[in-house]
Amino acid sequence: MNLTEYLNKRLKKHKILLMTHVVVGYPSLEENWKMLEAMGEADVDLVELQMPFSEPSADGPLFVKANQDALRNGVRWKDYFDLMKSASERFNFPILMMNYCNTAFSMGFEAYCSNIRIHGGEGFIIPDLPFEEFGELFELSRDQELDPIMLCTPTNTEKRLQNICEKGSGFIYCVARKGVTGQNTELDWHADDFLRQCRKYSNLPLALGFGLSKPEDLFQLHGKAEIAIIGSALLKTWEAEGEPGYRKHLMSLADARD
Repeated sequence: MNLTEYLNKRLKKHKILLMTHVVVGYPSLEENWKMLEAMGEADVDLVELQMPFSEPSADGPLFVKANQDALRNGVRWKDYFDLMKSASERFNFPILMMNYCNTAFSMGFEAYCSNIRIHGGEGFIIPDLPFEEFGELFELSRDQELDPIMLCTPTNTEKRLQNICEKGSGFIYCVARKGVTGQNTELDWHADDFLRQCRKYSNLPLALGFGLSKPEDLFQLHGKAEIAIIGSALLKTWEAEGEPGYRKHLMSLADARD
């Protein structure tokens, strides 16, 4: 079963799906595992594991700090892929690699794709790599049966949005607003119009991210998008309330899928 088929099957059970996020190595690999265990208990639908990078340009202050602290903690590629492998063997949710293009270039596109597949990943997200520069990544992804997730933003022209969506695989990641992660997003008619615009050019499930944080956000997306992406808000809760608060927040989001 490929990723799109999996998502469509999950959508027979839920009105919207929940995708969550982990910055590998922050606050620690041990705490990452506790986060993943909580995600497994909440039966989240898919998870992106972020490989830390020194200049995460799409991320807000909290994720920038998380990336930099993880690198200071000594997290390396081996640690990342060991965690991906362990998680893919333990949990039912598909795992996507999230990283910046420097990581893929440094590793080499062929090794990058093969490492994701070998360690149990189902695809990848590279927010700072324009689809025009993917080059052989598209072919290498197909060879490894991986889904390269395309990002669409409200600043794209109509034609470019169409071109991005036509390259889509797995699902389409719709960025709710201009800017970086971590800022709250008001789900108003602008977001609705943007989702309708993306829908014109793709039959793949649509995921909305950047600034979602609470169950009400998921309720508002019922019938408009297929996946809600929540990252920064959960990490904020971990830092403020620890594991008990994190689990409570996560369960409230999972309950809002129906």
